[in-house]
Amino acid sequence: MNSLTTILKNCLKQDRISQQWLYENYYGYALKIAFRYCDVYEDAVDVVNDSFVNVFKSLQQFNLNDTEHAIEKRFLGWLRKILINKALDKIRSNNNNFILQSIDSDVYEISDDNNNADTQLLYKEMIAYLKELPTIYQLVFNMFVIDGYTHNEIASMLHITEGNSRSNLSRAKQMLQKQLTTFF
Repeated sequence: MNSLTTILKNCLKQDRISQQWLYENYYGYALKIAFRYCDVYEDAVDVVNDSFVNVFKSLQQFNLNDTEHAIEKRFLGWLRKILINKALDKIRSNNNNFILQSIDSDVYEISDDNNNADTQLLYKEMIAYLKELPTIYQLVFNMFVIDGYTHNEIASMLHITEGNSRSNLSRAKQMLQKQLTTFF
C-alpha cells in the first residue's frame, strides 16, 4: 500500500480502507503494549480498540509534516502513549481502589525491537511472569524498565512516593529474578 503519511492523510478523510490498513498493520504492536498492562486478554483487546478509536478521533492533532521515517517513529510513540493511557483507564475501571493519573508526557520516540526467536520467547516468558506480580509491581516495572519513565514520573502518575516507586521496582525485580532462575 502507500506510505504511512498517505495512509494517515486518507484516514483524516475518513477513508475506511486506510483506517482498516492502519488498524491491521499496527494491531500486533498495540496488543503487545496493552497486554503488558492488562491481566486479561479481552481487556487488552478492549484497550487496543479504544485506542484506535481515539487515534481516528484525534488524528487531526498529529503533525504530518516530516520525513516518512520520522512520522512513523512519532506515530508509534503517539500510539504507545494513547495505549498506556487507555490501559491505565482500564485498570482504574477494574479496580476502583487503585487511583492512577493519565500520562501527559510529550510524544517520544521508540527504538526498534529485536525480533529474533530467542528474544521473543524470553519476552513471552517475562510477560507471563510479570502477570503474576501484584498490580502495582507490574505497573512500576512496565513503566520504568520497558517504557523508560523515571521514578519521579512514575510517582507522579501513580500518586505514590518516589521511594515507593523504587521499592516496588526492587520487589518486582526480585520476584521476577526468582521466577526466571527456575525457568533456566
